[in-house]
Amino acid sequence: MAKKLQRKVAARPRAVPAHAAPGESGGERTPLFGGRRVTRRALSEFTSQLSVLLDAGIPITKCLRILEGQMHPGLLRRSIRDALEDVESGTSFSEALAKHPKVFDQLYTSMVRAGEAGGVQEEILNRLAAFMEKAEEIRSRVKGALAYPIAVLTVATIVLALVFIFVIPQFQQIFMQQFGSLDRMHWSTQWVIGTGEHLQHYWWAWLCGIAAIYATHRLLLAKVAPYRRMRDVASLRMPVFGKLVSKSLVSRFSRTFGTLIQSGVPHLTALDIVGDSIDNVPMTEAIRSVHASIREGAGIAVPMGESGMFDDIVVNMVDVGEQTGELDRMLAKVADRYEIEVDRTIDTTFRVLETGLIVLLAVLVGFIVFALFSPLLKLMEALG
Repeated sequence: MAKKLQRKVAARPRAVPAHAAPGESGGERTPLFGGRRVTRRALSEFTSQLSVLLDAGIPITKCLRILEGQMHPGLLRRSIRDALEDVESGTSFSEALAKHPKVFDQLYTSMVRAGEAGGVQEEILNRLAAFMEKAEEIRSRVKGALAYPIAVLTVATIVLALVFIFVIPQFQQIFMQQFGSLDRMHWSTQWVIGTGEHLQHYWWAWLCGIAAIYATHRLLLAKVAPYRRMRDVASLRMPVFGKLVSKSLVSRFSRTFGTLIQSGVPHLTALDIVGDSIDNVPMTEAIRSVHASIREGAGIAVPMGESGMFDDIVVNMVDVGEQTGELDRMLAKVADRYEIEVDRTIDTTFRVLETGLIVLLAVLVGFIVFALFSPLLKLMEALG
């Protein structure tokens, strides 16, 4: 049985030989481009395969050697090799993974450590893989829903820029020859022609300005905490996207916190991990208030309700879970419910966004057509 599972996990062709050529660092040559980032999907696959091998009774060192041998050169493969060497030298698996925080974050290592302590490593890894797959599924849905509006907006921006820079100046020459001055034209025509002239001469300034604004925004997010908090509060109060962001945060909190508790991680440690894994200041502050409440001997539900980040139904379900000793199961139900609501909100939100974009582009194109053709109609009437 173990041999069959081993062949099943290692079915993919190896990216490099098992024994590297002399002179290569660690038995592999890192690609010139790529290999510096581990995708969530690759980490989820590694975790699932490791769980299968451990469940078959294969020792952890042999499992890591099998998985390391079938991977493509990159950061994940190097990290697994280093962890394998540490485990063979007597280090625990969780401590070996903790030495590579860029690949295995605190959530990952904490669950592995809990699995080691409880002697259920394969079960914890299987649970961790399922958690990662659910998180990746939600992220993929959001990216897929965003793809169409972003593509439409990008193409429309490029086309409109080309129209303003190259097409409108041709109309401007015709109008100047016939009217002699822009003052005799409709205000819409004056605005369109003026915008075209401005973009024709200063398009580079707009590109530099957009790049500078983006760079400043990233710098402020990294260095200025009040700015980051202002960004997160604004994202929660947005008319259309605010509900989507809020529900996504509640779903992620419930899924992560419930998974950690179910895996045997202490409540305070689990809240620390969840707080570090969520990139939203108001939600992080709410988690800290819950952490402080537990440390003082109080419950979880009350500070959750006072934070304003959780609906009444979430607070009530958590309260019931505390009283019945089934907090992890209640959090899993909350996560399931909110993941369904996130899916519905994504569909509704992006349908509205797509419709709004189409209407906006239609209005803008209609305005440009009217601005350019109203002088031509006057010329035709004058000639008639």
